[in-house]
Amino acid sequence: MTAPPRILSIAGSDSGGGAGIQADIKTITTLGGHAMTAICAITAQNTLGVTAVAAIDPALVAAQIDACASDIGIDAVKIGMLGSPAIAAVVAHRLEALGVPVVFDPVMIATSGAALADAATIAAFERLMRLATLTTPNVPELAALGGDAAMAARGVAYLAKGGDADGPVVEDRLVVPGQAPQVWRSPRIVTRHSHGTGCTLSSAIATGLGRGEPLDHAIDQARAFVRAALEAAPGFGAGHGPMGHHAVRQHG
Repeated sequence: MTAPPRILSIAGSDSGGGAGIQADIKTITTLGGHAMTAICAITAQNTLGVTAVAAIDPALVAAQIDACASDIGIDAVKIGMLGSPAIAAVVAHRLEALGVPVVFDPVMIATSGAALADAATIAAFERLMRLATLTTPNVPELAALGGDAAMAARGVAYLAKGGDADGPVVEDRLVVPGQAPQVWRSPRIVTRHSHGTGCTLSSAIATGLGRGEPLDHAIDQARAFVRAALEAAPGFGAGHGPMGHHAVRQHG
């Protein structure tokens, strides 16, 4: 029996269970990985928005990473909400020594519109983008990072996600330095229950990379998983509800 890939999610907790650490655990487990966590922030949130945020002590974040790496081992890492520039710095320091695939979701704004990263934290993203195997900005995040020209100047690989753009077709674009861009296009799934799509996609890609899949294949499989989870959303809450990770597990 092949051992499951060991995937560490470094992210924030979502009390409503739709995004963040909770979505990552569901995704990694559903896709056959062993999920581990280093919680960077605790949020009080539901489908209507975020009402409170508290960042974790950076030393405790580092201790969580060290505990997983020193005993269980890590095959790939997903980074989500970080909570502060100090946490971003300590995470970068730890990951530089690990030498495993890293998927960085530069979380700045929740689906509800709540800001989850300040200007100083966004500035600290530079180091993480350089060490990441893949950075996965959505439309507003890519703009905040300077757009395609700035990403090209950084020389980093990124997946420009198109879910926030208008139109009946969602286009995701993989840009890897020295290679022709690769584009995925799919019909838009019209639903307000899309909370946690970015978290789910990035942790699914990390799971594929941790299993040894090529980057484009890991992205392809992750996109299919997100679409299936969107289709299976249970309809909870009055706002942007969670997706149906559970149903994907049941129906393949």
